[in-house]
Amino acid sequence: MTAAASVPSAPADWADLIRDVPDFPKPGVVFKDITPLLASPAGFAAVVDELVARAPERIDVVVGMEARGFIFGAPVALRLGAAFVPIRKAGKLPAEVITASYDLEYGTETLAVHADAVRPGARVLIVDDVLATGGTVGATAELVRRLGAELVAVTVVLELDFLHGREKLAARGIDQLTALRSTASATGGSAAADA
Repeated sequence: MTAAASVPSAPADWADLIRDVPDFPKPGVVFKDITPLLASPAGFAAVVDELVARAPERIDVVVGMEARGFIFGAPVALRLGAAFVPIRKAGKLPAEVITASYDLEYGTETLAVHADAVRPGARVLIVDDVLATGGTVGATAELVRRLGAELVAVTVVLELDFLHGREKLAARGIDQLTALRSTASATGGSAAADA
């Protein structure tokens, strides 16, 4: 069998390539696994195309969060002719950083960005794979604003509506949110995706 023969083809809707994994990372959680989507060149390209098509005009910087935000954010930045800035977990960046902490559905996390990563006034688009509780996006937006940049919009591949992340972000003044797809309920428990 050739390598190409094992690559999943894109279904009519790329969202069908996102796999639900029950009881991961803990019992009662249904994890949204994007690896089958990434294994499909046509499916992955379709997602990137859609993210680019929905991006606001004149974006200077695309920010993506560790780790799956890197996967989608970097190609979007490249296609938009914008810089890409990775937001990392604490302790992973070598120079001076600023940090923001947030609660996950199953723990607490701290994100960091280099203090000189984004120039003041830059127009920033945040890109991530999944919006769940809004914690990751909220902390990232805080970092962007503390750097003096303008948060223009947030775009995610999948929104888990039932976790009310959009409402939590709106309460923090983050209301320019676009989700390519959304899901109204979890299958067999709550869902997780570190977002």
